[in-house]
Amino acid sequence: MVEKIFNSKAKTITFAALLIGCSTLISGLLGILKMRLLAGKFDVAFTLDCYFAAFRIPDLISAIIITGGIIVSFLPLFSEEFQKNEKSAWRLANNMINISFVILAGISFLIWFFAPYLIDFIVPGFSIDQKELTVDLTRIMFIAPLIFALSAVFSGILQHFDRFFAYSLAPILYNIGIIFGILFFTSFFPEDKMIFGVAYGVVFGSLLHLLIQIPPAIKCGFKYQFYFNIRDNQLIKIFYLIIPRMISQASSQINLIVITAIGSLLTAGSVAVFNFANNLYLFPVSIIGVSFAVAAFPSFSRSLVNGNQNEFVSALSLSLRQVILAIVPIGLMCFILRAQIVRVVLGTGEFGWTETRLTAASLGVFSLGIIFAGITPILIRAFFAFKDTKTPAILSVFSVGINILLSFAFVWIIDKNQLVSLWLSSFLKLGGIDDIRVIGLALAVTVTSIVQLVLLFVFLKRKVKEIPLREIRVSFAKVCIGSLVMVVVTYFSLRVALFFVDLTTFGAVLFQLMFAFTFGALAYVATLYLLHTKELYSLIKR
Repeated sequence: MVEKIFNSKAKTITFAALLIGCSTLISGLLGILKMRLLAGKFDVAFTLDCYFAAFRIPDLISAIIITGGIIVSFLPLFSEEFQKNEKSAWRLANNMINISFVILAGISFLIWFFAPYLIDFIVPGFSIDQKELTVDLTRIMFIAPLIFALSAVFSGILQHFDRFFAYSLAPILYNIGIIFGILFFTSFFPEDKMIFGVAYGVVFGSLLHLLIQIPPAIKCGFKYQFYFNIRDNQLIKIFYLIIPRMISQASSQINLIVITAIGSLLTAGSVAVFNFANNLYLFPVSIIGVSFAVAAFPSFSRSLVNGNQNEFVSALSLSLRQVILAIVPIGLMCFILRAQIVRVVLGTGEFGWTETRLTAASLGVFSLGIIFAGITPILIRAFFAFKDTKTPAILSVFSVGINILLSFAFVWIIDKNQLVSLWLSSFLKLGGIDDIRVIGLALAVTVTSIVQLVLLFVFLKRKVKEIPLREIRVSFAKVCIGSLVMVVVTYFSLRVALFFVDLTTFGAVLFQLMFAFTFGALAYVATLYLLHTKELYSLIKR
């Protein structure tokens, strides 16, 4: 029974998206638990600033070579090759595994030696002690991208065969590995070095991420062979597809590096505040936007490989409408409930009241961009299905350039313009906090997400001229009506909850959060039901 579930095949995009969404939800909840454990165990101004900064280089390499390269470039060509010659497709997979391992091993060796110089560039505002700790953490955690490179190939194999169960478990196990590190590995280090236990937890989690995907891949027909051919024609095609995507992902990570550098020059703890808020912001984006994009991508690819653009357009339209159905209310809910969310997730131990308020305010600004960031992954995957990685890459680089400029501009404006600073303090309830410049970083990300989505849609419409916009507009109008009702109900539910609790304890804040969220969500679903929203029906039926 367990083996049957483990190797089960998703039969529709919606089912696959729900499966991935559920696993992403569980992974996200574990991620929230991870953040709470980190906030309770380590100080924000020193240790956690170093911890988040240490992720920048491993994340840069992971995004460039793995997320941006291997996953999205390998799958379409593996699918195409598998239709022609299964043996050749498996040879391609083995070649990809072996070459990826060699490349990442070489990069790891270089990073080990050059880490001190790179960290000097990434966090110029850190003290010498902070930089030394960041270097040590970077060297440990850079083992993870080496493992993720192998895992990415197996992810592509499982997606081709629609085996999303094991694929969905991988990120859950990754977070479990990190939590294991926080709870157990830290006990093997002295108090001032306990954060090393978390770094080793990252490596342990990446290993679990790989191991869970190997058995079902073998069940699909994978058999390891030592095949190493850098001149393989299919591999060369993959590298041609990878290059634009690598540029896109590199620009995104460079963007985060610049933000980290700016944050290191602000008040101590700003790097951690931004990252905590950013992680909370990415939680719904991953659950909804990324889940649907990952689930829809194989269908997009197969439709175009078979020359059936009508099927592609239909799948794209449905995916967009279902993402909009879910992401719009979530974005608005995050804004209304931002203070309660941050207090429940992070309000413990070493995490102070000032950091709590700044993180809540940053989340509020981020939440205004959740809607746009949630739709973006679907459009990007649509380009990938056309084997066009160049257009999203160019638009990503352009968007990152805008974001970097806006980050500097907004931080400067908040610092120099007292009127803007006072208005933001009033709007986001930050009165009494002297330095709120970190809000400028979140504001820059939000504005950029809007620009990027608009550009992606404009350029995609040049490729797909038959996108049923009327169908999408009708669905969006119903979602807006439902969201308006939800906002009103959620706001009043927050006030009603005060009659039952006084918000001085964790349980009381959690009750208020769940009370308002539940009634708001019910109001939203009920409104959509009364409006006969077919996207809601399709989700329920699946």
